[in-house]
Amino acid sequence: MVRLSDSTAPSGDAAGSARRSPPTERVVQVLDHLVAHPGVRFGLSELARELGLSKPTCLGILTALADAGYLMRDPVDKTYGLGPALIVAGRAAQRGFAAGPVAHRHLARLSARFDAACTASAVVGDRIAVLDVVGPRGATASARVGEVYPFAPPVGLMYVLWDTDRRLEQWLRREPTLPVRLDRPHLQRVVDRCRRTGYLVESLTRGGRRLYALMAGVVAHDLAPELRELLGELVSSPGERVLFPEEAPTGEPLAVNLIAAPAYDPDGHQSLVLALHVEAEIDAAEIARRGAALVEAAAAITAELGGRRPER
Repeated sequence: MVRLSDSTAPSGDAAGSARRSPPTERVVQVLDHLVAHPGVRFGLSELARELGLSKPTCLGILTALADAGYLMRDPVDKTYGLGPALIVAGRAAQRGFAAGPVAHRHLARLSARFDAACTASAVVGDRIAVLDVVGPRGATASARVGEVYPFAPPVGLMYVLWDTDRRLEQWLRREPTLPVRLDRPHLQRVVDRCRRTGYLVESLTRGGRRLYALMAGVVAHDLAPELRELLGELVSSPGERVLFPEEAPTGEPLAVNLIAAPAYDPDGHQSLVLALHVEAEIDAAEIARRGAALVEAAAAITAELGGRRPER
């Protein structure tokens, strides 16, 4: 390991300058200005003038932020204001300050034990947000902190699966993100099985992985009808990708995407979903071993945060 001597180490100012990114600072400048004036909407010329930016540079920043939902553009007067994605980000950050360090510690232990990526996510507003990702050094994460997904059928079952029946039904009544064919008997089997074991096992399919990649960052009304129909062919029924390992022949490997388990808040509602990403073929015994470890970690997080399991 090479250690820089005092004579060759960069000064604090030089190191700070090397890490600065003027384009990023301009994006922050725009957001800070709008956050400081939450009730005001600005036109391109006005904002560029007040911030000392060229109009092309300012327009590029505004367009990118509006496309991501961090700003909203009024199509009539062409002014810009704060957008809904900031609500999601703010709530996720608020939740993360409370639960983040506790969940991260347990996720890190799970990740090291199974040499696998682990995530913590939650429903924030009307979206699902990824709050933490822990993985082996050098591994490519299948999820990124800050990613959001629509919280509407068929996406999001695991975020109400272990909650009250009332919350499960409320989710089922939300406007579907994709065309949904509700198979009630199968869904009931999924609910009964996952509540009995305390964890969910999701199958590894190319279509399912593509679905989440395509759905990242969108909400139902963002999708054109043709795209909704196409994506609906990948997943059409809540719970259809859930595996029942105990029904597989002994020793038969199953293609597993992830195993998920809930942590609860003081009111007995789901506060986080912890996921151990497998993305490999393992048998029922190994699934049970990993599922038990995940449930144990989720229970520890629940206890440390003062939560409790719901009364059914």
